[in-house]
Amino acid sequence: MSQHYPPPPPDAPDAAPGPRSRVLRWAVASAALGALMIYNSVDSSGTALPGPPPSAAAPPSATAPTLPAAGAPAPLPTVTTVPGLPPADPTRLTIKTLAVDAPFTPLHLDATGKLNAPPAGDTNLVGWYAEGPTPGERGPAIVAGHVDTKTGPAVFLLLRLLKPGATADITRADGTVATFTVDSVEMFSKDDFPDQRVYGATPDPQLRIITCGGSYDRSKRDYTDNVVVFAHLTSFRGA
Repeated sequence: MSQHYPPPPPDAPDAAPGPRSRVLRWAVASAALGALMIYNSVDSSGTALPGPPPSAAAPPSATAPTLPAAGAPAPLPTVTTVPGLPPADPTRLTIKTLAVDAPFTPLHLDATGKLNAPPAGDTNLVGWYAEGPTPGERGPAIVAGHVDTKTGPAVFLLLRLLKPGATADITRADGTVATFTVDSVEMFSKDDFPDQRVYGATPDPQLRIITCGGSYDRSKRDYTDNVVVFAHLTSFRGA
């Protein structure tokens, strides 16, 4: 992607199938008072996980609602905020409506401050920005993957078709499964990517899933846009 955060584009999608080279253009991540900003790169290498983050208190359990007395007016609905979970590395992403079931690999910044992409040789692999919030923690957890690679379609080929209300489950290393509900699926030009909206700090646990989209620019050997899924944590359970 260009100043942002998509997966690797192919050489050039021709009418006849053939090898296509893809470079995942990601985003530079800079922390400023808790805000996460990422700008894309053209690296498709992966790196090792960092050390475990400090633990946090476990979220309180929910209590059953009290029913109103007979004849009493129904109370107005309240919005329940799911508390942030302690940090724990993600291990698997499942999006049932898209038949996505993929393991995670950590992603880090390279020497130029750009985020490396997941290895292009594995089409069923997603990455997460390991220096940012882990999925389920308060803040925007960043997940990214390829839409296709030189070997063919990849894990996020159909990401643009995800609908609001759909759910994405992320299994975590601590044995919990965090469920996120999709708020919107949007496409942004890589030349005018809303960094703050996508990567800015949030008061609750949120998720961003990012891949390439739009048309393929042969001269740049990259897609013109990024598809971004905005979602928030709605529940969690034991694996």
